[in-house]
Amino acid sequence: MINFYVVSIFPEIINIYTKYGILSKAIKQNVVKVNTINPRDFYEKVDDVAYGGFPGMVLKPEPIYEAYAHILYLTGKKPFVIKPEPWGKKIDQSLIRDIAKHENIVILCGRYEGIDERVNRLVDLEVSIGDFILSGGEIVSLSIIDAVSRLLEGVLSDENSLKEDSFTNRWLGYPVYTRPECYEDMCIPWILKTGDHNLIKLWALWERINLTLKKKTSAIPGCVTDIEYDIIKSIELNLSFEEMAFWKKIL
Repeated sequence: MINFYVVSIFPEIINIYTKYGILSKAIKQNVVKVNTINPRDFYEKVDDVAYGGFPGMVLKPEPIYEAYAHILYLTGKKPFVIKPEPWGKKIDQSLIRDIAKHENIVILCGRYEGIDERVNRLVDLEVSIGDFILSGGEIVSLSIIDAVSRLLEGVLSDENSLKEDSFTNRWLGYPVYTRPECYEDMCIPWILKTGDHNLIKLWALWERINLTLKKKTSAIPGCVTDIEYDIIKSIELNLSFEEMAFWKKIL
């Protein structure tokens, strides 16, 4: 089981999210536990003005350290401490897998102008979900908890869906369709109705590579297979999947 301890002055934000979706399932299956720790339970006044005449309020160090001491009492050993910051390490799937290796994870949620700098003595990792500013760390916390939870065995109804996720299977994701077969003038690709699983897998790889080339070239693997190379070259030549398949004598 992975135990999350979210230190937040607005624990309701975290608690309400745990009641729905994949995270709720993970909690019911006892593979994840989400604990919210409110610094206000330890100190009545959790913020104060900043030294030096800087604008805004700052979360005080004492309530955070008291919350951390309480977590130490609960865990019996040092947890892995994460602090969301705009300049932190950008969260990606690789980092999520690394975070998931820890048994006890503390996430310190800042508010206002942030947390007193002296709290950084506790922090093992600063993270960010992008180059923009949020009102607090709760959304980042939920992103981490959700992403970690879906990696754990038994949480997803179909374990194969995890293998097909973007950033997990080398390339970005492929388009998905469900009934009806046609909606207004939009119909699903004919390949999905062939029942030819090898052809469908090849089509999905084509779509993955095509999306990666269009949307996120930084995600292109450093080493590609022969078929991946053929697909890349075909896309660069503006060939369709069907044209490439005929060219490679697949269709």
